[in-house]
Amino acid sequence: MSHPNLVVGLLEDDPDMAALVSHWLESEDFSVRVYRGVGEYRRRQGGEAIDLLLLDWMLPDGTGIEVIESIRTSGNPTLPVVFLTARDSEDDIVRGLASGGDDYVVKPPKQRELIARVQAVLRRHGTGVDAGDTFDVAPYVIDMRRRRISLDGQDIELTQREFDLAHYLFRRHGRIVSRDALLEHVWNLSSAVSTRTVDTHVSRLRKKLLLSGEHGWRLAAIYQHGYRLEPV
Repeated sequence: MSHPNLVVGLLEDDPDMAALVSHWLESEDFSVRVYRGVGEYRRRQGGEAIDLLLLDWMLPDGTGIEVIESIRTSGNPTLPVVFLTARDSEDDIVRGLASGGDDYVVKPPKQRELIARVQAVLRRHGTGVDAGDTFDVAPYVIDMRRRRISLDGQDIELTQREFDLAHYLFRRHGRIVSRDALLEHVWNLSSAVSTRTVDTHVSRLRKKLLLSGEHGWRLAAIYQHGYRLEPV
């Protein structure tokens, strides 16, 4: 299964483990963002959109429990999180899942199992499906094969770029998506490029898809961060 536009964050301070897991994920066409500690993750999270976080428990400047509790009370409460840790007691597993973890993998991980668990969590969140599928974010239907979006059964005319932008946002609904991430994954441009192109396209998409709240969804600007497609 190929995932050319999906980004996995890996919060792991062991460089050997980080390199191994990154290699496994990249072999499945995931992009990987590695964070060596809690502070680095928090500094970078505002400018980087990820689709799933693999999270170690014991970190040099904090704990995975602190990180996930912060995520669940922040602007990205729907971000899928999978613990990847050496802590293997039943109490630890229960605590990790109770704190908001979507799954729990004990180190040392097995390659095929880890990839399967990541894919399963992404599917449950409506993110990790094949490009030929159709998926619903009611009342919208996104048809990847025809590259069309319909609202209440009526196709909405979009340019190819607008469709790519809408697809990226609908896949990540409920999560903050930075302008840098949109430039990278929709326009294939460096985040260092200064442009109002993203804002212009978002404004146009909001009008075409009626994403101002009247159909249950609002494409909101998040000050100094980017955008979020959120339910009303």
